[in-house]
Amino acid sequence: MSVTRQQILILHLALPDLESRTVAWALYDGAKPKNELQMQTGDSNEPMYESVLDAMRDGWNVIQVPSMPVFLSGHEFEQGHLPYEYVLERKVTVE
Repeated sequence: MSVTRQQILILHLALPDLESRTVAWALYDGAKPKNELQMQTGDSNEPMYESVLDAMRDGWNVIQVPSMPVFLSGHEFEQGHLPYEYVLERKVTVE
């Protein structure tokens, strides 16, 4: 009997443009067995996809887009979270 499971892909881009370069990423795979490790920091030097648009072309659905950051005058260069985070999902069939 086959069942459907969800995979979540989080891509952080350099710019808000969907074709912008991926600078950070994480994958959470609901299709993996419980005892199998999920993706860990540093697992790969290259992102799974160069951009959100590339992931969409491979069957991923965008479920969250970032709200545009507000840069206050005098604080434009302060460090913080990565502002252009996209959350994608796809369903996969598991036997």
